[in-house]
Amino acid sequence: MQDRPTAQELLVAVEELLRETLMPALRGQASFHARVAANAMGIVRREIDSIADLDVRESERLSALLGGDPGGSLDDLNRELCRRLRAGEIDLEDEVLVEHLIRTTIGKVSIDNPRYSGYAKALEIWPDLKDT
Repeated sequence: MQDRPTAQELLVAVEELLRETLMPALRGQASFHARVAANAMGIVRREIDSIADLDVRESERLSALLGGDPGGSLDDLNRELCRRLRAGEIDLEDEVLVEHLIRTTIGKVSIDNPRYSGYAKALEIWPDLKDT
């Protein structure tokens, strides 16, 4: 086990340094690059926090959608979903498929950019998606 600071604390510190100290002091392309780096730190931080749970839920949804536990990794399950879609074995308008795709997308956006206005709007419409 690592002592303090944790990986999460380091990421927060670097993100804050970039946003609060460097970005205001920089201009033009350097400011833009600092913003990109700060955004990357935020994505990594949120991914460390959430990806394991999101992957478990996605795997569970895919297993149910595919009719049980076809086994394999999340990548294997997604490949099998794609194969069945191409083969016409699952209808693109299947309600379970649509819900799975919405929940998976919302999970990805929660990591990528939770301040995205579309994310906030989706959570207003479907509050239960927050724990996707």
